[in-house]
Amino acid sequence: MFAIPEQLSNATKANFDAQFAVFTALTTKAIEGVEKLVDLNLAATRANLEESTTAARQLLSIKDPQEFINLSQAQAKPSAEKALAYSRQLANIASSTQNEFSKAAEAQITDTNRKVIALVDEVSKNAPAGSEAAIAAIKSVIGNANAGFEQMSKASKQAMEAMEANLNAVVAQYTQAAEKIVPSSNKK
Repeated sequence: MFAIPEQLSNATKANFDAQFAVFTALTTKAIEGVEKLVDLNLAATRANLEESTTAARQLLSIKDPQEFINLSQAQAKPSAEKALAYSRQLANIASSTQNEFSKAAEAQITDTNRKVIALVDEVSKNAPAGSEAAIAAIKSVIGNANAGFEQMSKASKQAMEAMEANLNAVVAQYTQAAEKIVPSSNKK
């Protein structure tokens, strides 16, 4: 009597359990990312409200046009710097969340592949004579799928690295432009 149906049933149950665990882990990581984003936005909103109140008070106390120009210049650079800091933090949250998703997906795929290969090996021990070609074809498909995943994983990592490099370049250019617009030797 063959134990193949029982093996397939156990493998299916184990696969479902593993997928549920990954889904739970990814959901947890997504919620953590959203929490970080909400915290960042609350802090930014709180800081903007305080700064707006201070700026409004300062604007109400202005007595001449030169004082208005000086105040505007003094407020421009810190605003640009805060916008850059916010962008960096936002990119950091997105990047770390994406990295966690990638790690979880890689771990799941690696574990699933290991289990599938073990199942195919176990089934091949109990397979009837003459089924070697079918088993070899299945192993070939699994090998090709693994190679495709590895290629996709490398491409995804390269894309993330390129995105981070581009973001850093944009931040650097924005910082240089802000420095040119509002020189550091501001009049206060």
